[in-house]
Amino acid sequence: MDYLKTVVPSQLVSERGSNLVVINPGSANLRVGLAHQDTPFIVPHCIARRTTQIPKLNVQDQILNSQVTTAQHMEREKAYDAIASLLKIPFLDEEVANNSFPRKMGRIDGYNPINARKDTAFTWTDVYVKDQNSPMVSESSVNRSEENESLGQHEGTDSEGPSSSERKFKEFICGEEALRISPTEPYSLRRPIRRGHLNISQHYPFQQVLEDLQTIWDWILIEKLHIPHHERSLYSVILVASETFDNREIKEILSILLRDLHFSSAVVHQEGLAAVFGNGLSTACVVNIGAQATSVICIEDGMALPNTEKTLPFGGEDISRCLLWTQRHHQTWPQIRTDILTKPIDLLMLNRLKESYCEIKEGELDAAAIVHSYEDGMPPGSHKIRLTALNVPPMGLFYPALLVPDVYPPPPHSWFHDYEDMLEDVWNMSDSQFPGISAGLPMWDNYPVFSTKPKKEEKVGLAEAITSSILSAGRIDLQRKLFCSIQLIGGVALTGGLIPVVEERVLHTIPSNEAIDTVEVLQSRTNPTFVSWKGGAILGVLDFSRDAWIHRDDWIRNGIHIGSGRKYKDSYFLQAQAMCYINS
Repeated sequence: MDYLKTVVPSQLVSERGSNLVVINPGSANLRVGLAHQDTPFIVPHCIARRTTQIPKLNVQDQILNSQVTTAQHMEREKAYDAIASLLKIPFLDEEVANNSFPRKMGRIDGYNPINARKDTAFTWTDVYVKDQNSPMVSESSVNRSEENESLGQHEGTDSEGPSSSERKFKEFICGEEALRISPTEPYSLRRPIRRGHLNISQHYPFQQVLEDLQTIWDWILIEKLHIPHHERSLYSVILVASETFDNREIKEILSILLRDLHFSSAVVHQEGLAAVFGNGLSTACVVNIGAQATSVICIEDGMALPNTEKTLPFGGEDISRCLLWTQRHHQTWPQIRTDILTKPIDLLMLNRLKESYCEIKEGELDAAAIVHSYEDGMPPGSHKIRLTALNVPPMGLFYPALLVPDVYPPPPHSWFHDYEDMLEDVWNMSDSQFPGISAGLPMWDNYPVFSTKPKKEEKVGLAEAITSSILSAGRIDLQRKLFCSIQLIGGVALTGGLIPVVEERVLHTIPSNEAIDTVEVLQSRTNPTFVSWKGGAILGVLDFSRDAWIHRDDWIRNGIHIGSGRKYKDSYFLQAQAMCYINS
């Protein structure tokens, strides 16, 4: 390894990262790119397929959604008032004129860089195929794209334009353009991942979910990374998998990558573990606040502690729904038909408003904004309003009753039980068979042999989940270190004012009999939105022996079997190299 002592990190990444694809599927967005890239492409993880079904469902799985019950509504109002007391703002039904608290207006114009775009209306997607004979079709579509936005399939320019009688619908549209399709068009939106799990139900069959995953990822590989099918065998793939996934889901995704997408080899890394490497750390409590799910897990010296894992069924999209409910309750929202669950373009608008205006701070927080109405097939309408109580929705992370996550429940779990565990054989292997070797994929190195499937979701707030996770770590010295090494990742981690509130709420949640008096959230050294993706790229570049990689032929023939020796025997060395890389 003398080579590692002399090589410049950028040269190492350039040499070893050009044929490594890193894929990090989140609960609503997909982060994908080559390991030598500085940032990944971030694409909404969805696909709209043309349908002739009557009546048509705008969203394939919308039947799973439910209405807010009376009990849930009462709990939501109680949660709002508890938050209002903390933030020193009027209670839900209290008139401002009778408010005993001093009125403090917060201006956050320009707070977030995305504010420069916040007033721009989304446009309906063109669902018709352009002239595919033009040599500039693919190139022009890529040049017009933005890094974190999706293009529809076969975009291009045609100076003449086809006549209406010749126009043909695209068979499918991926990414953000799928979210911007008018409800009048013959398309149904599908999200293959829901609340951190494969979105399998009686309304969205198993095979359809897998086909949609393959189609979306194949489209991204071709349109974004420019890796055609015939070159796919020259590339290896790193799957950075969320802690929310179950064992069978990982197996199915690996089959898609190796069997269907034709990568030559693959390795699986745990998302929380990759986040630690992405920030150049060795020990931390990783809190991943995604769009639809939140997970907490503790890492010690580059190894995940399985009994510290917690999963919460809410995320950034729930904050967006809460923002809409708050404005409607305060009668600041215009009289327009906004439906975040069945009109995906409304979800895009609410997400942008949340990212632009929501933050956590004391006092009343209002802002002038322009919202848009998207009626079927009509041009967007603009409405100037004054948003209020903008600091309340993100506090729903600590008071989940405010978010009512049950309105958007996870998919049914009846299919998850896996009687043929992919690692059952290697888990049962004794150390004497392979001295000094811990067999199995790194993601499952220390996990219990008989883990319960599916993974249990916690019905608590974020502070309780973090505290419970760290206190499950055991040793008091490790607990103290973890409470001072909390790492927030995911898009919601960018919310203004979130870090001090996490520190304060966690400190107050620690039982009084615990000898812990300090809580600290570490500043992320990499963009929290894609730090796990970056960590996966670093691990892939530094993994010279590739002992844990699964080769395509092996997987198709046998899967994981006794004697394969798939493991990470040098995790400490990799950790040291990652820290050396990130600090250079």
